Amino acid sequence: MTADASPQQDPRARIDTSVPHSARIWNYWLGGKDSYPVDRVAGDEYLKIFPGIAELARASRGFLTRSVTWLAAEAGIRQFLDIGTGLPTADNTHEVAQRAAPESRIVYVDNDPLVLVHARALLVGSPQGATDYLEADLRDPAAVLAGAARTLDLDRPVALMLMGVLGHIADDAEVRRIVDDLLAPLVPGSYLVSYDGTLPEGGGEFDAAQDDYNDSGAVPYILRTPEQLARRFDGLELVPPGVVPHTHWRPAPTPDGSLPPAVDGYCGVARKA
Repeated sequence: MTADASPQQDPRARIDTSVPHSARIWNYWLGGKDSYPVDRVAGDEYLKIFPGIAELARASRGFLTRSVTWLAAEAGIRQFLDIGTGLPTADNTHEVAQRAAPESRIVYVDNDPLVLVHARALLVGSPQGATDYLEADLRDPAAVLAGAARTLDLDRPVALMLMGVLGHIADDAEVRRIVDDLLAPLVPGSYLVSYDGTLPEGGGEFDAAQDDYNDSGAVPYILRTPEQLARRFDGLELVPPGVVPHTHWRPAPTPDGSLPPAVDGYCGVARKA
């Protein structure tokens, strides 16, 4: 695996354990062990205000699994650019994609040193395909695409994955710029796959818990309305069922045909024509 950081530089030296970190807290909610006391305290405080966050974390992972499976098994996608991947856990993108198509090529992108440490050790793909890690910043799409091009063929379709990461961009116009700049060089037949937490109508426990988290010194995360989230797919062909709660995107069928309960997070998959 490759990265932009110097091989002589130990990424662990850049890990800040004095403030909570969203990737480590998310890992904690998913049952992982890659967190520090400050993260577990923040995660527990969040759960006290909004107990549904752990269910939302699991629902987000379920959407990733189902969407990547669909892209690899049914849409024929063999290249995935996963930006803001977070800490490795069960059913990472390369595992899901290569289970359906072992020749799939995956590039993970993050700018967190702890993610880098674990990615180098754990994100190892199939011998038929390729799995790489790039240390880069979401806000610099040109650098992301240049680094990804070392592993991916950008003259062929790519699934661009922005999973739970655009909430860290406070300005709506910058979100639009980032999405546009990342999609522009990708060929027709590429896909945008994205989700984020959404603001419940009237606020509620999720909004209150997020406000407390944002005041903790951690990098803030902005909850948007489902309508605001849907705008990132403008100009693309949405794959049915469109922009919906995580649990409503192509869930496993139930005996009575009913949908699982909705969560406060919306997602979608859309094709570049």
